[in-house]
Amino acid sequence: MNKYRTHYLNELNKTNIGQNACLAGWVDSIRDHGGVIFIDLRDHYGKTQIVVNDDRLLDGIGRESVISASGLVRGREEDAINPKIPTGEIELQAEKIDLLSGSKSQLPFEINESTQTREELRLIYRFLDLRNPKVHQNIVLRSEITNFLRDKMRELGFLEITTPILTSSSPEGARDYLVPSRKHHGLFYALPQAPQQFKQLLMVSGFDKYFQIAPCFRDEDSRADRTPGEFYQLDFEMAFATQEDVFEIAEKVLYDTFKKFAPDKEISPAPFARIPYAESMMKYGTDKPDLRNPLLINDLSGFFLNVDFAPFRNKPVRGIVACCAGQPNSFFDKMLSFATDIGMKGLGYISVLTGMELKGPIVKFLSLEKQKELIDMLGLKENDTLFFISDVEKLVDGLAGQIRTELARRLDLIKKDAFEFCYVTDFPMYGISEETGKIDFTHNPFSMPQGEMEALNTIDPLEIKAYQYDIVCNGIELSSGAVRNHRPDIMVKAFEIAGYTQADIESNFSALFNAFQYGAPPHAGMAPGLDRIVMILAGQENLREVIAFPLTGNAQDLLMGAPGKVTEQQLREVHIKLR
Repeated sequence: MNKYRTHYLNELNKTNIGQNACLAGWVDSIRDHGGVIFIDLRDHYGKTQIVVNDDRLLDGIGRESVISASGLVRGREEDAINPKIPTGEIELQAEKIDLLSGSKSQLPFEINESTQTREELRLIYRFLDLRNPKVHQNIVLRSEITNFLRDKMRELGFLEITTPILTSSSPEGARDYLVPSRKHHGLFYALPQAPQQFKQLLMVSGFDKYFQIAPCFRDEDSRADRTPGEFYQLDFEMAFATQEDVFEIAEKVLYDTFKKFAPDKEISPAPFARIPYAESMMKYGTDKPDLRNPLLINDLSGFFLNVDFAPFRNKPVRGIVACCAGQPNSFFDKMLSFATDIGMKGLGYISVLTGMELKGPIVKFLSLEKQKELIDMLGLKENDTLFFISDVEKLVDGLAGQIRTELARRLDLIKKDAFEFCYVTDFPMYGISEETGKIDFTHNPFSMPQGEMEALNTIDPLEIKAYQYDIVCNGIELSSGAVRNHRPDIMVKAFEIAGYTQADIESNFSALFNAFQYGAPPHAGMAPGLDRIVMILAGQENLREVIAFPLTGNAQDLLMGAPGKVTEQQLREVHIKLR
């Protein structure tokens, strides 16, 4: 028998009344009721109430001390039953208590209120923060989701293969984390930004379906849905696969995962909506559309071509229709304030009054015919308000998207308790680089262009679409993926359009390009982000809440003191001199 405990702290119930038991855990609270002391004892599994009649048993014991208590299980008084916990009908009458490990009396924060503490302090004392049952449960949920994903991928015929952590530096993508070599003077490894090339090499090696819960390392700045340093993704690749084959797998895995861990929520059934990139930018103002928001953006550029209204002259115009019945003037003032905060010069709008009369500063620039055209075109109804967004081409869609989101938030239109999935497809293969003014890849350069070699030879590069796709849930990008370019000749041509030579490919991507000379199957895949999946299912807004030991937003590990200094001897061993 275990000398510390006979039961976990969620196990005892009415059937154990009259039995002896031994329990172990952390002292969550101590309540002295004058001669009778109650302890809530907490472990990984739950809590149990301990009753102490002899206060000498508690010598040297305070909150967060680790103890082992043994005694008789008895039923609680009727008015003392706690229906919120599994052990709420019983308590342990302590006959003996052993102090296994003491705790400082002054805690840096209250354990059960740790999430209200400033983040830096939480991360310095992360081991205490993780004792908070709510924070603790996030990590438990992460483990359960990870195991479910593994089981699901195996069920679908995928083989789990781990790929190297020490690899070569990649010239494209985010900044690498570099690791100096001790044996090879002046040379460096890099931590993988993703297992991209390795998983493609596995397809060339004859494996049919690969997956792993892959660690990825990128020296990027932090934001709420992206942590600096490392992150994990469900990385998978399939040989002899099309875009639709990948979609089918992702739909099965993600739908079943969200149904398992959010059974009471509304979840998009398969097949998920497919939204071309250009349509997504026009209708939603983003390539990460939140489909819980019913508002849509309308292109009014053509309508205003022959309207003499200076602010819209020679600019694209977008319009969003929302029912604003009953909203006070302050609502419109706050929307205008939001618009100026995001860089707009103003936010024009037209209100539809009783009898379908249009009211607003812009109306006087519209003839009665144009007013009727606008009503018919947008299906305007009484109490609707049409908001206008106009700016230069590269800004207007993003601004309209932010107005769409803010309107829905203020009008409480975003569907609650729902997970709305969609694929954004048909990303442009090329764009004009803001830095060089020349044609360059917009995303993954190893994606297969739609139309393959014929498209590269005959179509304006800026019109070529790639077999690239994202999967989005509630406005959060879960994954990017692509059908890969497995043909060396197409790869050379694709890079040539972006200004790279075959020598550049052979130099920077030698392993992949060389492997493709020996017969590569068509292959495709994607990599949904594990951290983001857990964040969404846990109902959190920050990834750090679902990572056991995260870095700060400034890429520091405050608990372990990383990054930190190393000795001169360590630097000499890897041939580095600081300057």
